[in-house]
Amino acid sequence: MDENVDMTVDFAGIRLANPVWTASGTCGYADELADFMDVNCLGGFTTKSITAKPRKGNATPRIVETDSGMLNAIGLANIGLDKFIEEKLPVLEKMSAAVFVNVAGQTIDEYAAVVQRLSGEKAIAGFELNISCPNVKKGGISFGTEPGQVKEITSAVKEAAGEKVLMVKLSPAVTDISVIARAAVEGGADALSLINTFTAMVIDIESRRPVLGNRTGGLSGPAIKPIAVYLINKIYNEVTKDSGIPILGMGGIRTASDAVEFIIAGASSVAVGTANFIEPDCAWKIVEGIKKYCARNNITTITELIGTLSQE
Repeated sequence: MDENVDMTVDFAGIRLANPVWTASGTCGYADELADFMDVNCLGGFTTKSITAKPRKGNATPRIVETDSGMLNAIGLANIGLDKFIEEKLPVLEKMSAAVFVNVAGQTIDEYAAVVQRLSGEKAIAGFELNISCPNVKKGGISFGTEPGQVKEITSAVKEAAGEKVLMVKLSPAVTDISVIARAAVEGGADALSLINTFTAMVIDIESRRPVLGNRTGGLSGPAIKPIAVYLINKIYNEVTKDSGIPILGMGGIRTASDAVEFIIAGASSVAVGTANFIEPDCAWKIVEGIKKYCARNNITTITELIGTLSQE
């Protein structure tokens, strides 16, 4: 019976009830999905990006559907640190899922200042360092493509995080993602999350103009899933397998089958993103589906499945 499957995961020292999370930017700051499912039933919850000051984000339109996915160019729009602490932390304090705050900024000092201010909050289990957003001109991906800079910002933010777990979110838009992952680990990352979106464009053929106000946006959804699975397996084999650094895998996960692929590839946990817009309770359905898969295959604990891709 699937009730006998142990779904708990040790993620960088944090005990998760199961390996399924929400992905940043797709589920708000706290309880926005509460009308559709109990977020506390998930292993982890990642907030929308938070910056030191409020951000309006990019010009509209900022989201457009495309074949097998969507493009977004939100531009890290958010309520800012002060309002987050005042309005959202009280809600987060009531949650039992591990809460990670996605942090962004325009300078290393800004990243570190946000993390330091939140580092003493008991409601927060850790931080997701966003150095891979493709939709801002300053910050985001500008920090995530050069190994030296990745190591520098990771080190500075890890110091500010204190005892909290620091997870670094990686971009696929690099020559060798393992080099970037290794730099993050050398800088003190406790975990890695990947992949972020791919820069892409949709054109209105009547006006001959880009549909998005920002011209380009980040492509997410099922279209990027096979690439995400490959890159996670690459980093698992080349960087994290021996070190024990956990990976939070994401990129087009819609079903339990998708999630199992990521875990077999080497992810310790998985995050559901774009699918939340289509089926807001799909994350919980994925948890149940993983249980059934394990029971069907005589797997008694989900950790048995991590990184079991055949090398033949």
